[in-house]
Amino acid sequence: MDTNNGSFTTDFILLGFSDRPQLERVISGVVFIFYVVTLVGNTTIILVSYLDTQLHTPMYFFLSNLSFLDLCYANSIIPQMLVNLWGLTKSITYAGCVLQFFFALDLGATECLLLAVMAYDRYAAVCQPLHYTVIMHPQLCQKMVLTAWLGGLGSALTVCSLTLKLPRCGHREVDNFFCEMPALVKMACVYSKVIEITVFALGVIFLLAPISLILISYGVITQAVMRIKSKARWSKVLNTCGSHLTVVTLFYGTIIYMYMRPQNSTSQDEGKFLSLFYTIITPTLNPLIYTLRNKDVKSAVKRTLCVEKRSAKS
Repeated sequence: MDTNNGSFTTDFILLGFSDRPQLERVISGVVFIFYVVTLVGNTTIILVSYLDTQLHTPMYFFLSNLSFLDLCYANSIIPQMLVNLWGLTKSITYAGCVLQFFFALDLGATECLLLAVMAYDRYAAVCQPLHYTVIMHPQLCQKMVLTAWLGGLGSALTVCSLTLKLPRCGHREVDNFFCEMPALVKMACVYSKVIEITVFALGVIFLLAPISLILISYGVITQAVMRIKSKARWSKVLNTCGSHLTVVTLFYGTIIYMYMRPQNSTSQDEGKFLSLFYTIITPTLNPLIYTLRNKDVKSAVKRTLCVEKRSAKS
């Protein structure tokens, strides 16, 4: 069997739902709308968190990083996806495919760790309110965020190097909307036990371990909330923690279902819709969840708009 991968300059074909052109037109419209909302929502959170001094807290420092991450994630995948959905050709260059693959892994793994860091921040705020500023000092926050970004980078380099070495035997068709690991692994003409073990091990580190820490944090938070007598503080805790917990459920739920099962147990269409959900919908919902459920963010947006209006008049 010829296991030569061929030229590294060979374009790949992103199949998506090319066998269902009417469905592709619907998906392209939905993706475009969600893309615009993602750009506006996440950019708003970053700007408001920077401009409003009342949001210069660890929670909004982490939230700004999450929004920046979602912006990078969306911009690394959606523009090429829209070009392919709207155009006649469905191709992507080898270099473009590698970059999509790398950034999807890097940013996805970073978000897993960042959501765990945000859960610890909520634990410190609710359970250790008198010592919160001492515990979550700026240097620690910066180190935790840096660790999340470097951890994602390390995992992406590991999985990318292993996956791209797999022989493809001339196969060029990626049965998905973008270059994602499950689709690229299925292109290979050999079975790799090493990749399956590596992905499972990284899944334990980047999925199961963080979600366990999140569940423990919220278990302790729940006990603390039950002892709160002030209705105003109780409501504020539920708003901030509820927003984070909703994002965690949406993100981890789809990722664990997608990556922690044997690759051949997921139908291709099911895998495509799951990819659409955590690639397109989750980055869009994150800013909406935090702004709609969080009074601090809504108030900060209003204050920022009022300041801009006064500046414009003067």
